[in-house]
Amino acid sequence: MTQLSLVRHGQTDWNLVKRIQGGTDIPLNRTGRAEAAEAGLRLRDREWHAIVSSPLSRAEETARIIAGELGLGRPRTLPALTERQHGEIEGLTFTERRDRFPDGVPVPGLESRQDVLDRVLPALGQIAAEHGGKSVLVVSHGGVIGTLLRHASAGERPRHNEMIANGSVHDFVWRDGELVLIQCGTTVRAADEGAPANASTQIV
Repeated sequence: MTQLSLVRHGQTDWNLVKRIQGGTDIPLNRTGRAEAAEAGLRLRDREWHAIVSSPLSRAEETARIIAGELGLGRPRTLPALTERQHGEIEGLTFTERRDRFPDGVPVPGLESRQDVLDRVLPALGQIAAEHGGKSVLVVSHGGVIGTLLRHASAGERPRHNEMIANGSVHDFVWRDGELVLIQCGTTVRAADEGAPANASTQIV
């Protein structure tokens, strides 16, 4: 059994204005770098053996900052961990997306959640096989983490995880060839309501 803790990258300027990033390579802003450092500090009380990351700069820099806080080596990047591709809505705000593509209207180029799972789950299985019995940090993106939460929750995410906070940590284990959710990290909604930055909800 391998522990795989999924971390969402720190904030970018597009996150700040609620603009859809997808595969667009937007770097961390100052707040995002601080969130990455804070995540690293929160994780210091646990033992970690490796850190891997999406190759997009916002995730890779988050991973490098966390690795520095934890004394880990340079993160390895895996293309399969990159954000869900959003096609023609990349660069739009959420409001613009709703106006241009209302519910039920297909978005050209939008990667399906099943396609996300088809590339991410084998990568996580590979990581687990390479680090059997150890604890690995995996820095990725909100769309990827949300898809994994839905998958591990039998298709339905807990409502408190509707929005995934930058710098949040979500704990899974890879057991008997399957990804099992252990606990969800803080969400944007919970943080807005005054929950501490490192709050979590136990699942199993």
